[in-house]
Amino acid sequence: MTNAVGTMRGHQSRKPWLKRLASASEPWLYSAPSLILIVAVMLVPLVVGISYAFRDIQLLNPFSGGFIGLQHFRDLAKDAAFYTALKNTLWWTGASVVLQFFFGLVLALLLDKPFWGRGIVQALVFLPWAVPSFLAGLNWAWLFNPVIGPIPHWLFALGLMDQPDNILSDPHYAMWGPIVANVWWGIPFFAITLLAALQAIPRDLYEAASIDGANWFQRFWSITLPFLAPTIAITVLLRTVWISNFADLIVVMTGGGPADRTQIVASYIFTQAFKRLDFGYASAIALVLLVLLLAYSMLIVLLRQTLLNKD
Repeated sequence: MTNAVGTMRGHQSRKPWLKRLASASEPWLYSAPSLILIVAVMLVPLVVGISYAFRDIQLLNPFSGGFIGLQHFRDLAKDAAFYTALKNTLWWTGASVVLQFFFGLVLALLLDKPFWGRGIVQALVFLPWAVPSFLAGLNWAWLFNPVIGPIPHWLFALGLMDQPDNILSDPHYAMWGPIVANVWWGIPFFAITLLAALQAIPRDLYEAASIDGANWFQRFWSITLPFLAPTIAITVLLRTVWISNFADLIVVMTGGGPADRTQIVASYIFTQAFKRLDFGYASAIALVLLVLLLAYSMLIVLLRQTLLNKD
């Protein structure tokens, strides 16, 4: 009898512990499908890709696959083409982000004002964002082709070119072709996000500023810009990271040429992996790009936190 009572008390003492365990594990069980998907789709390829950076993975070499340590990074430190691609990446990313942000902000300010047919105009403005990047690059490559495209002839008529040549084949101006295509394709991203932030600003602030005699620029500088600052920070951060990794337009329009003048780090990774079939070296370049983008992201986040703490 005593043993039976002790056993029952033991079961009762374990029940609260089991309930706490079930309560603590319940959220994890609900989120388990998403976590499994994230691990399978994102983390596993990331780990495999990082491991390739330390191995000799050449598809055309049946004897490759062994561990070589930091050899790829030693070769990368002496690779002049990589430094050229890194310099081109800075130019490609900086020009694209600045122009996309400027034209996106202008469009957002214009579309924030009510006028007849604004819905149709918004749909047309946002249309480029729906076009696949491969198709956009192909279309712009045709537009810059003097045989079938009008842009070289327009530039020649304006006196900006001596003759209607294809700027994509000119080492001095070739990068402007993908940049123009990228700006056209990416403006809607800034326009959409900035327009949403503009419409969240209380209109009473503008009315009070107008009564106080503030002109358009003063209202923009004192009201619009401070309210847009958080949105601008996150959109510029995201777009910078995306454009640095965005090689579709360059691969389609120029293939990195002429003479590597449009080769960026992302397209250089594509060249090493899918043209030279050296996945080990391509993974090493990708790992370096990952570290640089992580450092940039952390710098922007820390800078934003510092500014917020000062305010």
